[in-house]
Amino acid sequence: MEKRILGKDGLEVSAIGLGCMGLSFGYGKVTEKPEAIRLLRAAYDKGVTFFDTAECYGPFTNEEVLGEALQPFRENVVVATKFGFQDGDSTKGVDSSPARIRTVVEESLKRLKTGYIDLLYQHRVDPKVPIEDVAGTVKELIKEGKVKHFGLSEAGVDTIRKAHAVQSVSALQSEYSLFYREPEKAIIPLLDELGIGFVPFSPLGKGFLTGTINEDTKFEASDFRNIVPRFSEENRKANQALVDLVKKIAVQKEATPAQIALAWLLAQQPWISPIPGTTKLYRLEENIGGATIVLNSDDLATIDAALKNIEIVGARYPQHLQERVGK
Repeated sequence: MEKRILGKDGLEVSAIGLGCMGLSFGYGKVTEKPEAIRLLRAAYDKGVTFFDTAECYGPFTNEEVLGEALQPFRENVVVATKFGFQDGDSTKGVDSSPARIRTVVEESLKRLKTGYIDLLYQHRVDPKVPIEDVAGTVKELIKEGKVKHFGLSEAGVDTIRKAHAVQSVSALQSEYSLFYREPEKAIIPLLDELGIGFVPFSPLGKGFLTGTINEDTKFEASDFRNIVPRFSEENRKANQALVDLVKKIAVQKEATPAQIALAWLLAQQPWISPIPGTTKLYRLEENIGGATIVLNSDDLATIDAALKNIEIVGARYPQHLQERVGK
């Protein structure tokens, strides 16, 4: 698979990475460990070298499974994980105190069965801790060899600038897709200016852009999408016009809607590496295929023109989660 460089410090990753959260958190039934390990190793065999996890996915079990799965080829992959929640529990408040960051790193290293973390993100900005202190702590961890690169997740413009001034930020991870284009206003221009890579999560719109979800779809009781306004029955029906557009382009390109959604992201900037997640091997193979689809300037212009006539309905987060982002 094509490789891409995130940030000015030369972090090389596969063009398409793998978001591991859904294997054990957020989307219903937890994948059995042997099955999860098979999927993770299959991803590597098919060219994926960029794996994304966090202590709060599970909590903790996601890192453990990933650490075991990647052990045979650890030196050949990039592992990204995150700190930022009290006790590693995303249902609790944020905590990016320097002491907490150090504790998380030590515990994550053990669960991941590794001596270093390739990319360490602050999961959500902690308004109680100056971002300069956060960046300074990670800078120390980099000097100690426990961390190689620093990242931020869902941070706002001012936070990114302040953090980058203390410790070079290699990547920002935030939601970005045909289903959510807000980063185009201020975030992407800033990343371009500062030389920071972009790692879009939910690049398939939490599954919506695959074309397999409609107003009649029923999610498992524990599925995060049940509380997302954009995924209410009426909003799914209203937003179907976007899926219809993606399906139309897919037919023209002899691809799947998911592949078109990923190819569109890859075409936006050479320093973008999306991390679609899946629990199924056939979906993994389909997503990886998105890296082979080429959208030329005419294709992109056609998509952009069509998007101007499509209004996306519904917030991407419920209010209590929306308050954690963009700070």
